[in-house]
Amino acid sequence: MRFLITLCLLSLFFDVAYAVDSKVDEVVSKHLDSIGTPEARAAVKTRVIQGALHFKDLEGRFGDQVGYWGYVSEPHKSNLVLKFGGGEWRGERFVFDGEKTDFAVFTASRRPSTFGNFVHWQDFILKDGLLGGELSAAWILENGDFDRSRLEYAGTKKIDSQKLEALEYHPKGKDLKIMMYFDPESHHHVMTTYSLVREPGVGFGPMDSANQRQIRYTIEERFSDFHDDNQITLPRHYDLRYTEEPQSGHTHLYEWDMTADKVLNNVELDPGNFKIK
Repeated sequence: MRFLITLCLLSLFFDVAYAVDSKVDEVVSKHLDSIGTPEARAAVKTRVIQGALHFKDLEGRFGDQVGYWGYVSEPHKSNLVLKFGGGEWRGERFVFDGEKTDFAVFTASRRPSTFGNFVHWQDFILKDGLLGGELSAAWILENGDFDRSRLEYAGTKKIDSQKLEALEYHPKGKDLKIMMYFDPESHHHVMTTYSLVREPGVGFGPMDSANQRQIRYTIEERFSDFHDDNQITLPRHYDLRYTEEPQSGHTHLYEWDMTADKVLNNVELDPGNFKIK
C-alpha cells in the first residue's frame, strides 16, 4: 500500500513538472512565431539597428539629453552603443565577442557610470543574450543551444492593468532575479525585469570596494510598437530604465527612451564591431 501511494505521488509530481515544462515550451514557441516563421528567423545572420535616444536622469543630476543608439549583433555576439549629449557622462558601449565582454565609457573621468558598473558586474546578461531582447540577433530565446530548463513558467501577472504571461529565467550561479513578460494575445515579448539586493559588505569586485549598506538594483526593459519588415516582426520602441536604490544615500534613476529608425538584417559586418580592446 505504501509503495502504491509513493508511486501515485511520484506520478503526480512528474505530471505537474511535465505540465510546467510544456507551458514554458508553449510560451517560447508562440513568442518565436510572433517574430517570424522558423525559416525567416533562421535566415537572419546579422542585424543592425539605429535610432534616436532620449536620456532622462529622473533624479535630476544629469537632466534630459538627446543622442543616438545603435545595436549590432549576430548569433552569440553583440555591440550596444548608447551616446547622448555632453557633460560628464555621455553614454557607454557594451560588447560581447562570443567569449568575453568589454565596456567603453564615454565620461570625462573614464570611470564607469553606475549602470555600466552594474552591467559589468552582471555581464552574463550580455553573454546570455538577454539585454535588448529580440532586438538582438543573439536573443537568448532564439539560441538553439539554450537550456530551456532554466526557464520556469510563472503564470499570469498583472502589469500596469495588463495581464501578461510570465517566465522566470534562472541564470546559473547568479542571484539576479529575471522575469520575462509576454502579451498573451500577440505573444510578443513586451518586458524583462532584473532585480537584485546587494547586502552590506558585498562589492563589485575589483571595480568597487565592499559597500557597507544594502542596495536594491532594478533594470526594466519595455518593448512596444511592433512592425513587420521582410517577414521579421520586431519592436520599434525600446525603453530601458535603471534604478539603484541604497538603503541610505542618493538614489540613481535613469531612463533611455529609444526608437528604432532603421532595422537592417543580413548586413555584412566589420569584425571590428565585436573587437575586445
